[in-house]
Amino acid sequence: MSALPPYASPLQRTWFYTFRIFCGLIFFFLIFPILVILPLSFNAQDFFTFTKEMLALSPEGYSFKHYNDFFTNPDWQQALTNSVLIAPVATILATGFGTLAAIGLSQSHVPYKSAIMAILISPMIVPLIISAAGMYFFYSRIGLQGTYWGVVMAHAALGTPFVIITVTATLVGFDRSLVRAAASMGANPVTTFFKVQMPLIVPGVVSGALFAFITSFDEVVVVLFLGSAGQKTLPWQMFTGLREQISPTILAVASLMVAISIALLTVLELLRRRSERLRGLTPG
Repeated sequence: MSALPPYASPLQRTWFYTFRIFCGLIFFFLIFPILVILPLSFNAQDFFTFTKEMLALSPEGYSFKHYNDFFTNPDWQQALTNSVLIAPVATILATGFGTLAAIGLSQSHVPYKSAIMAILISPMIVPLIISAAGMYFFYSRIGLQGTYWGVVMAHAALGTPFVIITVTATLVGFDRSLVRAAASMGANPVTTFFKVQMPLIVPGVVSGALFAFITSFDEVVVVLFLGSAGQKTLPWQMFTGLREQISPTILAVASLMVAISIALLTVLELLRRRSERLRGLTPG
C-alpha cells in the first residue's frame, strides 16, 4: 500500500482515508460472519448462540465436544469419507479437461474461440439449480443418477471452468517462440508440452485444480439431485444437520472448512506470485 505523499491536497487526503475506511468496512462485512462461527464452535452447550459463560470468558463455557462429535460420529465420518473420495477424483478430471481446453483455445487458428469459451464456462454462469436439474434428467437416462461416478462427473463439469480460466490467464504471458524453438530442435508436441510449456503454466494449472477441489468439496445442490444415501457428502450432512437435527457440530465442521479454505487461499497466493515471477511480471 502506497503512503500518502506529503504534498497531497486536502481533497486527496480525504479520499485517501475515506477509501481505506470504506474498504475496511467492506472487509468487516464479509469476514465478521465467518469469524463468529469460530468461538461458537467451542460452545460447551448445544446452542447456536453465545452463553453467559462464553461472554464472561469462563473456561466452563468452552469445550471441544462438538469437534469430538465430528471425529467420532459415524454419520459425519462417512460424509467426510465420501467428500474425500469424490473431490480429488473430480479435481483430477476437471484439471485434465480444463488444461487441454485452455491450451487448445489459446491457439490462434481455432475458429469460434469466443463461442466455445462461453459454452465451456457456462457452468459458472448458469444458476446451479438449473445445472443440477439438467444433470439429473440427463444422468437418469444414461444410468448415472445416484452413482459415485455420476457425482464425480457432475463435480468435474462444475470445476472445469475454473481450470480453463486460470490456465488461460497463465497462457496470456506465455512466449510462443519457446514452442517453436523446441520444435526446430526436433522435439515432438508431447515432449514440448511437458518439457517447455507445462513448467511455465503449472502455477495456473495448480491454482485451477485448487479451485476445482474447493468447488467439489463445498458443493451441495448437485449432490442433492444426483447423489444417493451412499454419496452423502460433508456439505450434504451439514445441510441435513440444519434442517433435521439442528446439530451444533455444524459449527465445528464449518470452522474446519474455513481453516482449510484459508490454507488453500494461501497456497493460491503463493502460486500467483510464482507465476508472475516466471512470466517476468515481478522481480525474482
